[in-house]
Amino acid sequence: MYIWEQGDWPKFTWKFEELRSRLEGVRLQQGRLLGQSDDLPRELDQQARMDALIQNAIRTSEIEGENLNVESVRSSVARHLGLPRAGLKDSTVQTDALVGMLLEATQNPETPLTRAQLCQWQAALFPDGPGLVNPVRVGELRGEARMQVVSGRVGRPTVHFEAPPGARLGKELDEYLSWFNQPPKKLDGLLRAGIAHLWLVTLHPFDDGNGRVARAVTDRALAQAEQQSIRFYSLSAAIMERRREYYEQLEQTQKGGLDITPWLSWFLSVLGDALKQGQVRFNLVMQKTRFWQRHSQTPLTERQIKVLNRLLDTGAAQEGAEGFEHGINAEKYKSLAKVSKATATRDLTDLLDKGCLIKLPGGGRSTRYAIDYGENL
Repeated sequence: MYIWEQGDWPKFTWKFEELRSRLEGVRLQQGRLLGQSDDLPRELDQQARMDALIQNAIRTSEIEGENLNVESVRSSVARHLGLPRAGLKDSTVQTDALVGMLLEATQNPETPLTRAQLCQWQAALFPDGPGLVNPVRVGELRGEARMQVVSGRVGRPTVHFEAPPGARLGKELDEYLSWFNQPPKKLDGLLRAGIAHLWLVTLHPFDDGNGRVARAVTDRALAQAEQQSIRFYSLSAAIMERRREYYEQLEQTQKGGLDITPWLSWFLSVLGDALKQGQVRFNLVMQKTRFWQRHSQTPLTERQIKVLNRLLDTGAAQEGAEGFEHGINAEKYKSLAKVSKATATRDLTDLLDKGCLIKLPGGGRSTRYAIDYGENL
């Protein structure tokens, strides 16, 4: 029996006392992050917001097994936020649509959520249409065929859970939207965000894109709870780090009763992780900005700037910067900048002489370089 087959569905219950300590911990992290944002000058505020949005776009797609081009996402975010795009790669229709959807989810958060809006968000995930290999309904609810969430081989699939029949989906979704737009007054905003996520994933209203739409709706619920439309952290980034747990928790909850205390406890735990990561990235943004202020008059080539930005982003292994956590050598520079080995070596030596890089212990072919933060340390 799935959760939606329970007699009292969707009357969720939970044990508040078991969640109290996690709630208090998350609120403490919220206060710290928002306190940091209050002290930021406008330039840093914009950079922090851009960083979180890039994270959200990349990670919410990565959770579903889709890897976006980092530079295209960065360009789309800069365009949507009205920030300079000089030196950035052109954005794509796909990244522009996704970033637009994520921003719409949290801008004007008090605007009622509608079925039409959910369909528009799902359509934004498929800007080129349904495709030929795996055609899906784009911008409309799924049909009446059985909807199962499966994995594994075609001949021997593993069914994780089954969504409510398509024939009752319209009524189910109307009830969800009514609850979301007029939630019980005494319901804690953070718990409401966790319930909103679980409930919409359970309904699985679309042929594809349900997870990304549900996370966008969750972001709106969090924006409402914080009474702030600007996001400085990425829930999707924290979920991605615990992706296996995420799917396990959803599957277990689908096959359980209406007491969703375990799910809410896990949700609060990952939300706490997201807020802590947001604080770390705040510090990285400040560090990065100060680095470029120090080198505002340093003559650098476009490829050197690109490599330095990737190294500066590596502190939280963010924006696709994995692989540079231990610095960069000539071989990696060659691959990233698309130059010869000799040019890579000259560029690195030049950056070292200009005080942009420091040489890490070791030598010869294993010589690696890292950012020289100088007085920023």
